[in-house]
Amino acid sequence: MPIPEITIATPADREAVVSCLVAAFAKDPVLRYLFPEEETYPRYAAAFFGYCFDKRVRKQTIWTIERGASTAIWDPPQPQDESPGDGALAAHLPAGPLARVAAYDRAVEAALPPAPYWYLGVLATHPASTGQGWGHAVMNAGLSRAAADGLPAVLETSNPANVEMYRRAGWHVVHTLTAPLPIWIMRQ
Repeated sequence: MPIPEITIATPADREAVVSCLVAAFAKDPVLRYLFPEEETYPRYAAAFFGYCFDKRVRKQTIWTIERGASTAIWDPPQPQDESPGDGALAAHLPAGPLARVAAYDRAVEAALPPAPYWYLGVLATHPASTGQGWGHAVMNAGLSRAAADGLPAVLETSNPANVEMYRRAGWHVVHTLTAPLPIWIMRQ
């Protein structure tokens, strides 16, 4: 079966992309660390992924299939003095989850290699669309952009099952963290 067209997300895709990500990460270790309560997970995860989407959509670094059924959210290279900040996210999350997001971000940022590089921040396929190669396709769109820029690509994962999947796709573990939970930093 051929891969559907890969498109760059627009603001009109926000709801579909966020919905996909909330569903795809419902059992993911990092999202469950950030938002462990079943009753608040959908709302907090939607706020988190909405923040991720809003921060990057105008940079045109969100690749999708089927307008969000599979999504790769990439950060382009940024100057060393530019930091992501979380002020916009603070308006949507209570103190506990926000503190966990900040702790996770600090741990990851401290382990990332020196810039410049393209950063794969989120990769997901809606559970109803898995197994079709769409995740690899949207990931490869960002990898092609990094290659065209002559830059490496970097990602992090807290899901042990993803480490092998990424290795098969050409990624290599360059750093491993144990706190606040196991985190693998990978590079291609």
